[in-house]
Amino acid sequence: MVWTAAGELMGEHDELLSQLQSGDVELEREAAFAAGAARVEDAVPLLAKLVQSQNLGVQEAADRALRQIGGASVVRAVAPLLRSDDPPARNIAMDVMREVGHQDFPTLVALLHDQDPDMRIFASDILGSSDTLQAVGPLCDALLKDPEVNVRYQAAVSLGALGKPEAATCLNHALADDEWVQFAVIESLAKIRDESSVSALVGALGKSTDLVASMIVDALGEIGNIKAVSMLIKRLDESPTALRNKICKAVVRILGGKSLALLSEKQREQFGEYLLAALNDEDVEIQDAAMHGLAFVGVEHASRAILDLAATLDPDRDQDRLELAIHSLSAMGLDPALPNALTVGDHARAMVAVEAMARIGGSEVSEILRNAFWNCDRDVQREIIARALLKVGGAESIDFFLDVLARHDDGTVIKGALAFLGQKMRVGKAADAIFALLQHPYDDVKEAALDACIALGDAVMNDRFRAMSQSGEPLDRLMAVYALGRIDPDGNLEVLKAALEDEIPDIRKVALEAVAILCAPGGDGMDLLVSRLSDESREVRLAVVEQIGQHCSLGEGTKYLIQALNDSDDWVKIRAMEALAIRSAKEAIPELVGLLDSPNKLVALKVIETMGDIGGKVSFRALLEILNAEDQELAEAAEAAISKIQEEHGEDN
Repeated sequence: MVWTAAGELMGEHDELLSQLQSGDVELEREAAFAAGAARVEDAVPLLAKLVQSQNLGVQEAADRALRQIGGASVVRAVAPLLRSDDPPARNIAMDVMREVGHQDFPTLVALLHDQDPDMRIFASDILGSSDTLQAVGPLCDALLKDPEVNVRYQAAVSLGALGKPEAATCLNHALADDEWVQFAVIESLAKIRDESSVSALVGALGKSTDLVASMIVDALGEIGNIKAVSMLIKRLDESPTALRNKICKAVVRILGGKSLALLSEKQREQFGEYLLAALNDEDVEIQDAAMHGLAFVGVEHASRAILDLAATLDPDRDQDRLELAIHSLSAMGLDPALPNALTVGDHARAMVAVEAMARIGGSEVSEILRNAFWNCDRDVQREIIARALLKVGGAESIDFFLDVLARHDDGTVIKGALAFLGQKMRVGKAADAIFALLQHPYDDVKEAALDACIALGDAVMNDRFRAMSQSGEPLDRLMAVYALGRIDPDGNLEVLKAALEDEIPDIRKVALEAVAILCAPGGDGMDLLVSRLSDESREVRLAVVEQIGQHCSLGEGTKYLIQALNDSDDWVKIRAMEALAIRSAKEAIPELVGLLDSPNKLVALKVIETMGDIGGKVSFRALLEILNAEDQELAEAAEAAISKIQEEHGEDN
């Protein structure tokens, strides 16, 4: 037998049909695949029989073929299998019918009237997958008229799966059905979201069990129609606590935060009290809705209640909820509960209160935080400084921060004070205290003090660092050179030149970073940079290459990067290649070609990659020579580089 590469049948159908009933599982499986690929409709009855095969491979092949062929013949052939006592065959039949059943609609509708309720359930299920408006009418008939509750339940589920607004009317009527059916009806109405369902759902609230009423309220929240709000609010007083909390959640979900403020004063007051009570619900979604709503309706003691809830949350596990609590507290403004939380001794409450007040801001918040600071524990003090006062404090807080700098010994607190006095406010009278902290035992405090000194950056501070640059302590010289390069590199050029000759490589590197800023045409930066290309320290030479690549003009810097390709250290060569690739420096190609024979394969691979990035005819020809290299890794790299040249540079080669 002859088949095309695509598996299409080249012989007569009768031979294929013979194989489908041969009893040889391999033949049956292959023939089923072929029948599906060729869409042989004559094979449908036999394929339907093979669905009942005990061989899993044959079953799967028949299943796939029936889906591929499709059409009314498949629907009629597979429908009887829904009555099969063999679960796998019945499940396959259901799946096939879900996919192709709509192609023979009368057969499905007929099954809806079958005497066997299971068939009617199956038919309702299949119609839910049909994605056609035609299915709504038959399913609505089944929902409202079928005597079997499970059929009505499935009909409701399928109407929700279809999602057609035309189903809303019959679903609304079915709200009076058994509780089991009501569950499916409510879920389907929530999916369809038709406006006509809002009144029907609210009307069913008073006639439903607590469980159904809860589902109705959730559905109204899902539908999100503002018509439901006034009706739901009217039911708050008469509802039990659990349902009332659900109503609060639904109203907040429908209106959102800002629209809650548009309620009448009486409604806001009443609704706020219910939201306050809802904070104690076990459902976290209800708690979150209550927190969100309270931010906009305004009610006494709301801040304290939200603080109580927030204090129970885990900062790592409940980040989103904690953020919601803080957002709500800040939206409500400076309630007395917030400053009180700083003095009650509850660490978690205090941390939340500080963050909320930081977002509120203002001079009053600044004063409250300053007054409470020295009575708080260390972690809260850190929060007050770093998260709050550094943000909201102004000139009124300068003396406070000077006091903190003088009295406190915690590194995090000191760093916050340095950032405020140095970077934020640039307080000149703090210069002595800040400069003294360059000798602090903690490196991170030293770094913060150095940044603060640079931020002050006046002539006096500059002179202090010039004197410090002569220190016998390497760390002092390092900090001084770093600061002088940022305060005034031009004015401190002589000091920076001297630092390029310092015995400590790290100091020479810092000096290089400073003089690199002076690489503008006519400046002294380039000469000073390249003077260290022969530095004894590999790290310094690496820094030279990196600074040339970042700061120097294309023409002027490129020749020195090419010079660096002859460095004795392979990593200096690699960094130079990376900078040359960014510049697309074609003049570097001859030197790069000479490095292809490097004993270090990493260098050779980097050369190939760089040539591919730069492109050009010379690169292209040199890379062609490597395609037949004995080293497969180099050959593959060359092939990739050539492809890149062809894609990105095209005919320019």
